[in-house]
Amino acid sequence: MPTAAVITVSDSSFQGTRADLSGPAAAALLAEQNFQVGCQLTVPDEQSAIEDALRACCERFSLVVTTGGTGVAPRDVTPEATRNVCDRLLDGFPELMRAEGRKETLNTYLSRALCGTRGSSLILNLPGSPRGAVSSLRAVLPLVPHVLAQLAGAASSHPEPASQTEGTNRF
Repeated sequence: MPTAAVITVSDSSFQGTRADLSGPAAAALLAEQNFQVGCQLTVPDEQSAIEDALRACCERFSLVVTTGGTGVAPRDVTPEATRNVCDRLLDGFPELMRAEGRKETLNTYLSRALCGTRGSSLILNLPGSPRGAVSSLRAVLPLVPHVLAQLAGAASSHPEPASQTEGTNRF
């Protein structure tokens, strides 16, 4: 069973003035999809706190999901923190999340969410709204097992098309 951590990035939730709804919503979806959610924590919108939480969670969990801090407000720094801790970025994941989110709201294009890898962990930035977090996570979940297998060192086979035409360049 793959392991996961959910990090909510929110000043108000960290201070206890607003209930965290997006983190529990993401954790519930992950549990439904047979992930062992071993950690749920809340950090303030402080880049160093986000980076520290990401590094610590990547040491213990194969999937690390953040909710919040991906917008354009001055304190929204989750993408910057994610960029600083990732070995590689996966540009297609946020593209897919935004494309799916567009079905519900044009505001999805305001998201600066990033996704990437750190060691053998996958990091996904999700929006701070519960609906946006779940929608974004649902959009990429079918890809997650393949990425986690690759990060764990599993051999990957890419099936050849049923018919190959003569003269096709193959690299």
